[in-house]
Amino acid sequence: MSDQAMPLPVKPPAGLACDAVSQAGRPHHPVPAGKLAAFPHSPASHMTTRVLTGITTSGTPHLGNYVGAVRPAVAASRAADTESFYFLADLHSLIKAQDPARTQRSTLEIAATWLACGLEPDKVWFYRQSDVPEITELTWFLTCVAGKGILNRAHAYKAAVDKNNAEGEDPDAGVSAGLFMYPVLMAADILIFNAHQVPVGRDQIQHIEMARDFGQRFNHVYGKEYFTLPEALIDDNVATLPGLDGRKMSKSYNNTIPLFAPREELKKLVFSILTDSRGPGEPKDTEGSALFQLYQAFGSAEETRAFAQTFADGISWGDAKQQLFERIDAEIAPLREKYEALMAKPADIEAILRDGARRLRERYATPLLAELRHAVGLRDLSQQPVAETRAAAKAALPVFKQYRDTDSRFYFKLVDAEGNVLVQSNGFDSPKDAGRLIGVLKRAEQADAMETPEIVLQVPAADVLAALAALRDAEA
Repeated sequence: MSDQAMPLPVKPPAGLACDAVSQAGRPHHPVPAGKLAAFPHSPASHMTTRVLTGITTSGTPHLGNYVGAVRPAVAASRAADTESFYFLADLHSLIKAQDPARTQRSTLEIAATWLACGLEPDKVWFYRQSDVPEITELTWFLTCVAGKGILNRAHAYKAAVDKNNAEGEDPDAGVSAGLFMYPVLMAADILIFNAHQVPVGRDQIQHIEMARDFGQRFNHVYGKEYFTLPEALIDDNVATLPGLDGRKMSKSYNNTIPLFAPREELKKLVFSILTDSRGPGEPKDTEGSALFQLYQAFGSAEETRAFAQTFADGISWGDAKQQLFERIDAEIAPLREKYEALMAKPADIEAILRDGARRLRERYATPLLAELRHAVGLRDLSQQPVAETRAAAKAALPVFKQYRDTDSRFYFKLVDAEGNVLVQSNGFDSPKDAGRLIGVLKRAEQADAMETPEIVLQVPAADVLAALAALRDAEA
């Protein structure tokens, strides 16, 4: 995934690495077919899929961003069965950027980039994160149900801690609360619009699983499916462009080609791409050639085949670079013209973003937050609900049940209010041993506390953790 697209923020201090397992240690569980339409704030038709993409407002877009994120995302936004959400993640950018002028400039540049590349704000939701205050309010609601243990295992935070430990520093040296908590803000970005899918790279699946965990926990604690549980949308075919030195094009390597560099600057940069020493007339390899990979990202299949043939025929590097430059510029030049026109009218971009946020708030964010405020108890004091009896509230809680089976061994199970079994134990020699493990489970806040051969989970770990949390809350 490029530096300009979800997940967020882009490359915190030590980068983000991830696997396909949730923070709670459970495997990926897809939302059942037909379930999405049941949520109160999901699309009117279950045939419409909501896809959300966050764009971190840091740095100036480069060709790698365009090929890997912007171009395919704009194409995907035109699908008839998709409701697309694109937002400028300016709040996320504050985690690592404390240059106000640069934050403002980057926000303008990236907004103009997406518009110049064909994003149509009248056909998609295009907005700035900070213009939707309901996102930050939801962040707090989710913070109050999110387990600290889950956040402890977030890869960006762990990477920072590991780096500090390796250098003999305090584990949390230089680690802001923003870095630690940003997965919760990202979850709010996704859950507030009940997004069904979030395009991410494989190293970012963890963040989507965390959003699922937080949403599922909130749903359980407050007794209603307020949130759709999002799915990670993985595209293994996303193009990765080489930079000037042959490595992946990245600002961290200082090897990028700015997307909208003036024509002469673009030519100069293309001609500075690293090549080998083979001269004119000597056949050249397309495999591993940065020039060829760059051309392939812009040329048609027929053009790419013809370019490959020139390599076999011994084209000079100068001629190859000239062809590459002309092909890139042919696609970028019209976009550059639109970009420059947009950058000259920042007030127009501001109006587009504010209008997008206003309409989005009216349609989705404000009604949902009103419902969530009521759900958590932030209510009109003049309207008192009928008080639940203590007995009724207790009856609605999950419960541990101990028993002795025909094999003369002692067992227990954790069942929810409807009688569904959440946890089933194996047999114990004494009721004391069973009771001791029940005590351990009652204190469990992380999935690894339940990784014992003495019990078998009957539902995802996140469901069990939510049930145990409800028990602790009732006993507090």
